[in-house]
Amino acid sequence: MGTKMRILFVTDLHGSRWKYERVLETAGSSGVDMVINGGDMFPHSRDLSAQSVFITGFLDEHLSRYDSAGILYLCYPGNDDLRVHDDLFEETCDKYGSVVYLAQRRFETQGFEFIGMNWVVDYPFRLKDRCRKDTDDYVFQPQLGSGLLSTPEGFEEVDDWFARAGTVPTIEEEMECLVRPNDMERAVYVIHMPPSGLGLDECANGVQVGSKSVLRFLRSHQPRLSLHGHIHESPGISGRWNARLGDTVCVQPGQLEDLAYVIGDLSTMALERVTESREP
Repeated sequence: MGTKMRILFVTDLHGSRWKYERVLETAGSSGVDMVINGGDMFPHSRDLSAQSVFITGFLDEHLSRYDSAGILYLCYPGNDDLRVHDDLFEETCDKYGSVVYLAQRRFETQGFEFIGMNWVVDYPFRLKDRCRKDTDDYVFQPQLGSGLLSTPEGFEEVDDWFARAGTVPTIEEEMECLVRPNDMERAVYVIHMPPSGLGLDECANGVQVGSKSVLRFLRSHQPRLSLHGHIHESPGISGRWNARLGDTVCVQPGQLEDLAYVIGDLSTMALERVTESREP
């Protein structure tokens, strides 16, 4: 299919510096053209300052090294990355020509188009910064308390989260609003939320929590590849890190104690999941 386009996809690093460093080393040694980070990039913290310190104190310099190496880096914040820091993170990305902030945007290179979407289907946990109903008739799970939204003044408590969720677009609507690629056969969707029913969305208790809207969108539009994360343990529970949906290959590498990522060539669609342990 023409020129090779080698990518490395990783997701849900949650501020693990050794994993970030290992990905950079692997990207350099394996000759990939692009690293794609699928969200939940910052440390898991409800301290409003901890994530901004990680952006300015680690990610800024780290991303500059991709720029120096001439390796593209596509990324966006995930559901555990506080929205209050989105502007700071986007400004940091914009400092470097090789770094692309992909949330709800399209990026084209070497004839391939990459489209990002980082909203997730609502869950029981309190932080709701990027939560949406899957569809208009979505049935909420039992909640673990009132909703929380990050603001510059601190966390806003949302007592009636169900009502608030009804005032913003659903995942189904968000997917339809995304900019469309010129050629679906050469399109890669980077969607933090996995589709339902493909074995890419299984929690530790065996419950499948993926998005029906994402599944329907991929089935209907048939992009070349879709990249997902969010449910860290899913590949270990279901035994699947990839699935085929018509002509679309769907990938979810997972992320637990070991580093997990997928590396391969978009031209041939030869993809491999790799896991690496931290050195003692």
